[in-house]
Amino acid sequence: MVPARPGLRRSSVRAVDRVRLARTVEAAVDPDVELCDPHHHLWAEPTMRYPRYDLEDLHVDTGAGHRVTSTVFVECMAAYRTDGPEPLRPVGETEFVAGRARRSDEGGGARIGAIVSFADLTLGAAVEEVLEAHTMAGAGRFRGIRHAAGWDASPDVPNSHTDPPADLYDLPAFRTGLRTLAARGLSFDAWQYHPTLPRLAALARAVPEATIVLNHLGAPLGIGPYAGRRDAVLADWWASMRTLAECPNVVVKLGGIGMPRYGAGWEAWERPPTSDDLVALWGDEIRRCIDAFGPDRCMFESNYPVDGESVGYVVLWNAFKRIAGAYDPTERDALLRATAVRTYRITDADSSEPPGPNH
Repeated sequence: MVPARPGLRRSSVRAVDRVRLARTVEAAVDPDVELCDPHHHLWAEPTMRYPRYDLEDLHVDTGAGHRVTSTVFVECMAAYRTDGPEPLRPVGETEFVAGRARRSDEGGGARIGAIVSFADLTLGAAVEEVLEAHTMAGAGRFRGIRHAAGWDASPDVPNSHTDPPADLYDLPAFRTGLRTLAARGLSFDAWQYHPTLPRLAALARAVPEATIVLNHLGAPLGIGPYAGRRDAVLADWWASMRTLAECPNVVVKLGGIGMPRYGAGWEAWERPPTSDDLVALWGDEIRRCIDAFGPDRCMFESNYPVDGESVGYVVLWNAFKRIAGAYDPTERDALLRATAVRTYRITDADSSEPPGPNH
């Protein structure tokens, strides 16, 4: 499986419009609370699909009011190698981010403590070579793979950049690849839409040794055939999330709520939403996830710069802190920092050796 070819249905990510986002300004809530942002992207140069968002941009956002001390980079087709064997070309992304991570260690902002890259898990056992190459390129920070599985039958819903089939998680070769990943103590970030969540639950049960990190709240869609059907979508989504909560190897990222495909329409507001707006629309669903999975299996995420199309970074984390405020101090720390640090095995800046597996 290779990155999407021209002509495939793909999403577009617009650059963060800081002038527009500045129309809604909030002071950071509890600015001294330590945060780990476990999901962001970087692009050194703009492409036809992605805007530029480099380390300096990340530091503008993570340093805008909240105390973000560590982050996790998640694959986004940045800086792939342009030659050599096709399966190894994504290793260029790990090389690129490892360089940015070393720069982040020098101070002046949040440090990139972990890297999640792409490898084609349908290679089965042969993915071992790619994982070894990522490990070497990551210089102690490579922690796992995301092989995006976003697929929908509707042409109005963009498919993932991996051009996945509808049954990706069911393929025997994919499951062999996931077992190979797990055997190395590496995690799997799962990104698909809510109708596919039952397949993910089956995958989690079939490969219980794998740590699976469910991205973006499980992606309850609000566009295309799902537009205007929020109650029905959330009912289907929640039935699947309850099943996933029964799988102890599944951890959930609470975020992605600023993506236009979730149907809030915030990207079209002249004045971006406030943290109260975010809590009003998504607070109940996020709290249901926290209560079902437990704070030690949940982590808030920015998904920046993608969520920046709709909402400011400070506002987004204010909403998360307001939601976390209903829990005790240990639980709040888990949601805002500790679950991410444990799951991605983030070490101190002066540690040169990666920690052992988390399972």
